[in-house]
Parts: sequence; structure tokens; C-alpha cells
Amino acid sequence: MSDAIQQTDPKSFDNSRNFAGWLRQKTGKIDRVFLTAVGIAILWFLLDLGAAQVGLVKAGNSLLGIAPFIILSVLLAAYLKATGADGLIAKAFAGNILQATFLAAIVGALSPFCSCGVVPLIAALLASGVPLAPVMAFWLASPIMDPEMFVVTAAVLGTEFTVIKTVAAVSIGLMGGFTVLLLGGSKLLRDPLIGTASTCGTAAYTRGNKPVWRFWREENRKTVFTKEAKRSGWFLTKWLSLAFLLEAVMLAYAPMQQVGEWLSGAGFLAIPAAAMIGVPAYLNGYAAIPLTSGLMEMGLTAPAALTFMVAGAVTSIPAAIAVKALVRLPVFLLYLGIALSGSIVIGLTYALAA
Repeated sequence: MSDAIQQTDPKSFDNSRNFAGWLRQKTGKIDRVFLTAVGIAILWFLLDLGAAQVGLVKAGNSLLGIAPFIILSVLLAAYLKATGADGLIAKAFAGNILQATFLAAIVGALSPFCSCGVVPLIAALLASGVPLAPVMAFWLASPIMDPEMFVVTAAVLGTEFTVIKTVAAVSIGLMGGFTVLLLGGSKLLRDPLIGTASTCGTAAYTRGNKPVWRFWREENRKTVFTKEAKRSGWFLTKWLSLAFLLEAVMLAYAPMQQVGEWLSGAGFLAIPAAAMIGVPAYLNGYAAIPLTSGLMEMGLTAPAALTFMVAGAVTSIPAAIAVKALVRLPVFLLYLGIALSGSIVIGLTYALAA
């Protein structure tokens, strides 16, 4: 028996090692983003049950609220990839980069996509070879305004403010696009997509081939469509679930009443302060309308309110997390920098012109 004991590996009696190995094996099979979201939710329940219940309902409602836009963008991105139409778009944008950037900013301001729902479409465009300049213009302009939001904003905040916000959407899109153009062929902006988010394998369908619009007639294209839709759908669902959860935690403990009162009395500093506060405090384009209206009733100036809405629409927690998960760090930092500085410039311009 002593020989048997001596021959036994001592590590087999180390329960901590066995548990660590088991945990690594199990968690390795579970998506880490999903696991993080679940862990935060459980911890919140343990620490503050009442707030957690309310917060999770809000996070779920936020996710359901943008679900139609996510589904639409995911299906569109998968369709572009399966048919090979993304190659045509890439060629169209590559023709005249200045015209493409102007067009992308205008189309972005008029498109129905939110900052999160546009992610898979942006990924498909970048992967198919569309230059970063028009993509950045579209990406920055898209979440700030859309036709339905125009109507709702005009009803609550007035037509003049809404028109100015629409102009601001196009303007910040142009700022982003032309900033990328000015940076030229910087190495930091090459290959903007990170590996896990890129739409790998598009070359067979997008390079030099005519689009096959009725892709469902070919099994291989149907497979491409299904895989891309699943990949993009899961990518957005897991990251946005985490993002809306983090946003709910922040809003549960943020003293928005005090923030509004402070902004109202901040004078000229209210514009840069509104840009910074818009990052975490902004919910979404529609939820921000009554919030902004309430802040303006407290005394927040229209230029500061515009800055809050422009900066928040582009850099809110869900949008920022979705962008960071999609592109490399230099592109992400450029995106944030343009959103914050551009919104401040827009607010200051509005204030000087008023």
C-alpha cells in the first residue's frame, strides 16, 4: 500500500489545482463577455436586490427596444456578404473619396440605424474594402438622427432645435471623415477591424464577381448568409447585453438631478461638461429626448443640450462598447476623440451663432 501511495501523484490531492483546471476548462467553453454580464448581474442582485431588479428590467427593455434595428442591420450585412454586393459598395466608395465622404455623412444622418445596430453593416463594409473615411462619416452621423427621431424630437424640443441637430449630425460625420482623410495612410488606421470581428472569408464572393441577388439558390451562399447572421447577431447580443447592464448600474446610482442642476449653473463650461457627461448618462436617441427636455427646464442652455445629445448619441456606453469590440484601439480612440471634440465644437458654434 505504501508503494501505491508513493506512486500516486501528489497533485491529485491538491483540490485547488483540480478546481482551477476544471474552472478554466468550463469557462473556456463559455463566451467571456456573456460570462462577465452574468457575473455582474449576480453580484448586483447580491448587493442590492431592489435596484438590480429595476435595472435589469431597464436593460432588457433597452435591448428589446433596439432589437428591430439590430435584426435589420444583421440581415442586411449577411445579405451583402452572401450576394457579394458589398464588393459593389466598396467600388462605389473607392471612386471619389471626397464625394463618398460627403454622401456617407448625409446618408448616415438620414438612415434608421442606431449606433449599435449599424455595427454589423460597418463591419461588412470595412471588410469588403470600403475606405475608413466614408465609413467613419456614416458611423458618426448615423446614431444622432433618423427620420422617426426627427419627428419625435421636433414634437418635444421644437423644429428649430431638431433641424440644428440634423445639421450637427451631418457636420460631425464630415469632421470624422475628413479627419481620417487628413491623417492619410497612417499605419495606426490600417486594418481597422480586429480579427474576431472581421467578416473573414468574403473574398470568394466580393472580389471581381457579379452579385448574386437570389443567393438562396446556391447552397454555399446560403451557408455564408446563415453563418454571418449568426455571428453578427451573437456578437451584438452579447456585447449590448453587457453594455446595457453596465449602463443600468451607472444610472441606478448617478445623481442626475444634481448633475442637471450643476450643468444649468455652469455657464460657458456647460458645453464641454455636457459632452463629458453625455458619455455615461445618455440612454438612447429616444430616451434622451425627455431627459434633455427636463435638463433644459432646469435651465440648461440649448447649445449645451445639443452638445449632450450629439456626444451622448455617439459615445454612450452601449455604443462605445460595441465599437471597441469591433475595431482596433487607434480607430476606437479616434472615434471617441472626434465624437467628444466635434460635439464641443458644434455646441460652441451654436452658442456663438445664437
